[in-house]
Amino acid sequence: MRTQSMDTPPHIEEILSEGLRRMSAGEKLQRVFELNALLETLAMSDVRKRHPEADEYECRLRVASRRIPADLMLKAFGWNVEEKGY
Repeated sequence: MRTQSMDTPPHIEEILSEGLRRMSAGEKLQRVFELNALLETLAMSDVRKRHPEADEYECRLRVASRRIPADLMLKAFGWNVEEKGY
């Protein structure tokens, strides 16, 4: 068996694959939501580290600007990514 990841032993990958096969669609979707929340938390942490002076609203705009195209950020929020950054 060829593994998906070079640093994961095949028997471990088989355990992970079997676990995914056993999950319902709802459980898989819940995992996606949990991973997205984790990514949001990590992004917010990075923004706060890079911009300690920023208030909560600015931090949220900076996080949003990482996934929303610059032209839409400017239209929707008046946030110019080219001027203010991420």
